[in-house]
Amino acid sequence: MSAERPSLPPVRLNSEAELARDALAAPLFVRAVRLARWAGPDTRVGAGGELVEAHLPAAAEHLGLAADEDGAAYASEAWRLAVDTGLIDVTDPEEEDAEGTASAGENLGLLTGGSPQDVLSIWLDGLDAVHADATAPVLDDFADLVGEDGSIDFDALDWDPEAEAEFLDGVLGNLYLLTLADNGAGEGPVPLPALAASMIVPDDMGEPTDDILEQVSEAMMRLDDQFRLLEPIGIVEYRPVDEALMVEEGEAPDTVAGDEDDVTRYGMVKLTPLGLYGVRARMLEAGVDAPAVGDLAGKGADALLDGIAHYPESAARAEVKLWLAGYADGAVPAAAELLAAARGADEGGPLRRLHCQQALALAGPEAEPAVRAVLGDQELGGLARVWLAEHGAADVPAPPEDMILWLAIDTIAAHLDADGELDELQGLIEGLSAQHSGFFDEVWRVDHPATADVLEAMGRLHSDKKAAKDARKAAFKARSRAGR
Repeated sequence: MSAERPSLPPVRLNSEAELARDALAAPLFVRAVRLARWAGPDTRVGAGGELVEAHLPAAAEHLGLAADEDGAAYASEAWRLAVDTGLIDVTDPEEEDAEGTASAGENLGLLTGGSPQDVLSIWLDGLDAVHADATAPVLDDFADLVGEDGSIDFDALDWDPEAEAEFLDGVLGNLYLLTLADNGAGEGPVPLPALAASMIVPDDMGEPTDDILEQVSEAMMRLDDQFRLLEPIGIVEYRPVDEALMVEEGEAPDTVAGDEDDVTRYGMVKLTPLGLYGVRARMLEAGVDAPAVGDLAGKGADALLDGIAHYPESAARAEVKLWLAGYADGAVPAAAELLAAARGADEGGPLRRLHCQQALALAGPEAEPAVRAVLGDQELGGLARVWLAEHGAADVPAPPEDMILWLAIDTIAAHLDADGELDELQGLIEGLSAQHSGFFDEVWRVDHPATADVLEAMGRLHSDKKAAKDARKAAFKARSRAGR
């Protein structure tokens, strides 16, 4: 059975040390750390752990912020993050309407004395807190929600916390996928309308209806608020929606107005390297298969070859290099383990052998003894000869006829499973069949589980009509021989 395809392409993450430095430099995190070091025995908090209003001007001043409403808001936001991440410990007041106290939390020491993993763990807690803030209801008319008895009518909010969190996670997931698209070529900023539309417009819809466009506009404005909150924790670079586009205060922009050159005015967002790490961590926690280059280092060769089966070429090479670098016993045992893992008549065998051959190319000439040891193996002898020839080895025995044909079938089966470019596959098929005179007269007898399937594919893809017809006849003979 072929290897299961991951739901997302592999991501190349910066080192944990680099990511930890990015986390410590995130503006909101910086402010939270500064307040944690500022807090002392005289600092007072309310019943919810919030900094009391009387201390907000001093906190804002310590952060270098203006002593106004905005400064107080930023100081309050940083204080909440410090409490949520354990940088500050608060002691609740013993009596109602009294004030509690604050002191440095245990996690504050880990930022300087701990490992990069410690820093990133604390930062991820901060990301969770900011994510929760970003999906909280907007309370513009909070007074309208308070009843005569002082109770709050939460039903009147029309707010579904799970749906809100799921929508933002979906947006971040789409942004993550767009960042990894085309093997990392999609690392530029994404227009906010496109990101909103990816969540609203059905895939099978042609021209969006007015209702759909209105929903996209509303989603844009919600995302504009959310990305403004998320940027200070360091996961995105965000250019907000140009306020000049608002028709009226609080009204969504007209996503149709203006020409294409003005797309940046509608908001542009890009995941940072830290953002890739953070979004992936959230996806992993939710059970999403989100591989990263380096995940397979230290695992067995079988896990390596199966794991990279559907990786892009550059990611597969990077993963193999890391695997080889971490193999302590040297090139020969590493090559022997790769070759042993490449064996098998299962559906995924051809692709494993193709990646084994590519991995051996990175192992270097030191792997020659292990490669020579499999020259007589029906499944591995062909690729061993190819490897030895490519490395200029002497005394490479000529392959028997049946091994040449077997290798041709195995190679085409691997490329069919890899879903490569059609032109490349067609060129491979025509090149291999042309190297052997009377190819289709002989190849149907090859004892390979994929023989009939490969010949049928050759019949579909070969540009020469006669050769395509010969391939289909050979496929029929192969199926008859196999009793299928």
